[in-house]
Amino acid sequence: MKTLIRLRMSTNDAHYGGNLVDGAKILGLFGDVATELLIRNDGDEGLFVAYDDIQFLAPVYAGDYIEAEGEIVSVGNTSRKMKFEARKVIVTRKDLNDSACDFLENPIIICKAAGTCVVQKEKQRKNN
Repeated sequence: MKTLIRLRMSTNDAHYGGNLVDGAKILGLFGDVATELLIRNDGDEGLFVAYDDIQFLAPVYAGDYIEAEGEIVSVGNTSRKMKFEARKVIVTRKDLNDSACDFLENPIIICKAAGTCVVQKEKQRKNN
């Protein structure tokens, strides 16, 4: 099972000079993706308990459009192993003018991660 969200990073998301977005924002998106996956799989939001791996691969800036995708790769008794990938699909072009943007035919992978979520047995409402 997979899910995907896409949103634009705003100036409120920029944390560093040059409108650079904090990597924690991307991890927050992965958390939202994980929550949707758990709801669809179990009928409960569950809990994100650990990241096993996080790789930040490219910078993200205010104005960039980001896709965050995740999938459940393993289902245990209460644990759900997931993998995530975030991609930059639209970039701003401030070098051209204040409102110029480019759609990327080949999205840029900005982050990859793997993690584990848990849904307590008594809160699982769907058959897996």
